[in-house]
Amino acid sequence: MNKYEIIIYWSEEDQLFIAEVPELPGCMADGKTHREALDNVQVVIEEWIDTAKSLGREIPKPKGKLIFA
Repeated sequence: MNKYEIIIYWSEEDQLFIAEVPELPGCMADGKTHREALDNVQVVIEEWIDTAKSLGREIPKPKGKLIFA
């Protein structure tokens, strides 16, 4: 299980739940339910990290809950 913040919201346009990982640019997944979106984004997080490692890119450390001003 990762420790990155995941934001899940309903997309009226797509008629799906969208799960985004703000700390990993471009890392997102969707699903018909909250659970499906969460399960799918867990896979995408691992793929994102594996790809970053293979390209020699820095992997951000999880910060937990992000605070916006």
